[in-house]
Amino acid sequence: MIAVTMGDPAGIGPEIVARLFHEGTVRERAVPFVIGDVDVLHRAVMLIGGGLEIRAVGSAREVSAAEGVIDVLQVGEHAGDLVPGQVDSRAGAAAYSYVKRAIELSLAGTVTAIVTAPINKEALAAAQSPHHDHTELLADLSGTRNYAMMMAADRFRVVLVSTHVSLGEAVASLTPARELAVIRLAHRELTALGIDQPRIAVAGINPHAGEQGLFGSEEEDIIAPAISQAAKEGIDVSGPWPGDTIFRRANAGEFDVVVAQYHDQGLIPVKMVGFERAVNVTLGLPFVRTSVDHGTAFDIAWQGVASHESLLAAYALACSLALGRAPTRHAR
Repeated sequence: MIAVTMGDPAGIGPEIVARLFHEGTVRERAVPFVIGDVDVLHRAVMLIGGGLEIRAVGSAREVSAAEGVIDVLQVGEHAGDLVPGQVDSRAGAAAYSYVKRAIELSLAGTVTAIVTAPINKEALAAAQSPHHDHTELLADLSGTRNYAMMMAADRFRVVLVSTHVSLGEAVASLTPARELAVIRLAHRELTALGIDQPRIAVAGINPHAGEQGLFGSEEEDIIAPAISQAAKEGIDVSGPWPGDTIFRRANAGEFDVVVAQYHDQGLIPVKMVGFERAVNVTLGLPFVRTSVDHGTAFDIAWQGVASHESLLAAYALACSLALGRAPTRHAR
């Protein structure tokens, strides 16, 4: 069973969730249901042309696999009077409660995976949420200390050492232990996807990967020791490679994943390669979690034009990870 969280009710989450359930293949590999707001999702179905029945369920045990039906587990107060495309503390609180409930169900073993529609950081802050993004929220509430974000656009994959912090903090937080932990997580997750011996490239953080210390010592002092230790453990890993060329090499098929040192270093190439089909995966959690690679898109919210392609890709990958089989097994 897969739980799909509806995301911020004022954003594009409800309509792309509705479009996801319009897909004829959504029930072929799993039993999905939505954690969100019954009234809001009903309006989203009407927005995209109808054709689906919304059925409120009191618990995950009531979820069925009926075609043409979206089972919705109502969480929190109804959010039907929100203004589309505007930051609202009520929307932030609602989106937070959806994810929190999904985590509880996952930890209880009720669902095998979570697929999340986008939340809004400003709305979460307005709701005085203790967490302002999905990754930290999922890790904290599940008691996970060792985790990382992976972005995947088909076979082009990037794992981030740091995520939503300033560039200065990203550099200051680098340690050999963190580098090694991320390399291990990347190896484990890609192995679960069916890649027998994942080829991992590690990007440097300085221009030209430091140029043997001319432009910084982080590569020699922090990144290289972690790579060396991972290699001793039997992991196929190399680097640190210059950040201005390694992503091109990975996209050409030379590597299965790149470990990027900070948020924009990794996400810019992923979104250039495949914005609408890219998927966000949280590595290290005690359950499967995938998500879209985009935000709430308030500028087009509730206009019926938002693409659900990234959500569809996230759902397909969640099915593969949860069922322990990959869409394709790589042979080299």
